[in-house]
Amino acid sequence: SGAEFGWRNGAGKRPVFYPDNLPGILDIGPGSPTGMTFGYGAKFPAKYQDALYALDWSWGKLYAVHLKPNGSGYTATKEEFVTGAPLPITDAIIHPGDGAMYFTIGGRRVQSGLYRVTYVGNESTDIVTAKPATTSARETRHMLEDFHGEPNPRALDVAWPLLDHSDRLIRWSARMAIEHQPTQQWADMALEDSNTNTQVEALLALARMTGICPKHRTDQSPPVDKTMGRKLIDALLGVDTSKLKPAQQLTFIRTLQITLIRFGRPDEVIVKEINKKLDPLFPANTFEQNWLLCETLAWLESSTVAAKTLTLIEDSSTQEEQLQYARSLRMLRAGWTTELRTRYFNWFLKASNYRGGASFDIFLKFIRDDAVASLDPNSKTALAALLATKPERKSVIANLGAIFEGREPQDWSLATLSATAKSDLQGRDYENGKRMFAAAACYACHRFNNQGGITGPDLTSAGRRYSPHDLLDQIINPSKVINDQFSAVVVITTAGVIHTGVVVNLNGDSLMLNTDLTNPNQQIRLNRNEIDEINISKVSPMPKGLLAKMTSEEILDLVAYVISAGDSKHELFK
Repeated sequence: SGAEFGWRNGAGKRPVFYPDNLPGILDIGPGSPTGMTFGYGAKFPAKYQDALYALDWSWGKLYAVHLKPNGSGYTATKEEFVTGAPLPITDAIIHPGDGAMYFTIGGRRVQSGLYRVTYVGNESTDIVTAKPATTSARETRHMLEDFHGEPNPRALDVAWPLLDHSDRLIRWSARMAIEHQPTQQWADMALEDSNTNTQVEALLALARMTGICPKHRTDQSPPVDKTMGRKLIDALLGVDTSKLKPAQQLTFIRTLQITLIRFGRPDEVIVKEINKKLDPLFPANTFEQNWLLCETLAWLESSTVAAKTLTLIEDSSTQEEQLQYARSLRMLRAGWTTELRTRYFNWFLKASNYRGGASFDIFLKFIRDDAVASLDPNSKTALAALLATKPERKSVIANLGAIFEGREPQDWSLATLSATAKSDLQGRDYENGKRMFAAAACYACHRFNNQGGITGPDLTSAGRRYSPHDLLDQIINPSKVINDQFSAVVVITTAGVIHTGVVVNLNGDSLMLNTDLTNPNQQIRLNRNEIDEINISKVSPMPKGLLAKMTSEEILDLVAYVISAGDSKHELFK
């Protein structure tokens, strides 16, 4: 029956936690995917025979994706199997004759080529026989999927009890099975179910099947069923949220959002009831819940959401969280004071130094433009000077966290910090480590728990690769050992001009070079016919001195945070 993975254009992309879409198995990040193939039949070690290979043309990477059964589905990890600069990969196969991998490069009128990959080593390359990974969870999901597509008299009896299953894919498949049955057979069951966690999943199905998204309405669409909309809201207002599991907390809020979108804004009496229901829940303990609550309360013009959200923005360590909260407030008109507006628009000056994709600055401008447009004339007058202030662009080092202002830099030695880490790494401060990671601008280049940049290695698994000593060595001496996959190149033109950066695109005789890895928009176009040499840079794109304004305690908290993969329950924080 397929699935919805939330792809939408631009800012419409749905987050992975929406219950009405599914997450991907692995988020590799931006790229230009050109093909995939399994390693079956390759004369590689078993791990690489079982791998799924994914090709990225723009970043010149061939990933080995390692799948692991997880409930009724899979999880996955990735590693860069082959990479180069440039290496515009277009296709790959495992040759059945010699068991080697062959891949091609080219496209867009650039140099084409054919490469052969073989294994050299002592591990066995005997052919691994594929074994079907049959599990009871997967069998349950497949059973539910048999009910997708057409009515079946058994579907409700089988699927309904599984709406409360711990496996997200099974919950999804159960809801899909129910959605494919005539709505009149189960609408009352959804509205009246006594199991709170089951009910919110059933109400999500009911909202989806009885309401039509405004963007998809046509002249032939039936009128909005206001009666059903009111029934859905009444049922949601009656939900005891204290009994909901974490996943169903999200389903509850998202179902309310879908109901409001598809059935329209209710009268102000009902709006007040919804605000009264949601206001005590915000802020919640997770970013995902806060995302949904903030959006919903702002749409309902809550009088308290502005003040609460400004505090979240100022306390959030990642730019992704801050940006989402700021976006949710942009059209809000209720609950503002001049002091709150001042804090809000000052945030835009700070955010101008954040880094993201090629459209990041444009989206930030769109958010600010909407926020300015929502101001009344008196507010525009009161904030005129602030609104006219131009942001000051700073480098990553100059833009280190405000907590370091006024501190004198220290020349920390690896020996000193390594010895301190050896004796004092237990009992660290998780929240402070998280703050240091953000303040040191690590997110500018590195991914960490699916947040941050992509121009440096993903640090989520750094604790499995590096000891505290090695991690400190990488930070203090970034050019000592440079990861080949993230090395910059030095381009020397025939005129003797030198450019340093990362090749991000090839097109005919043109080569695009990103010259500032903290700013994807900092690119130059070079004529390949005017290039004399391209060499791997011996200087890391990562700047030195990132620890210079930290205390030893802050550095240890940072190291513990990275080693723990951002897990507040890790033994280093006990």
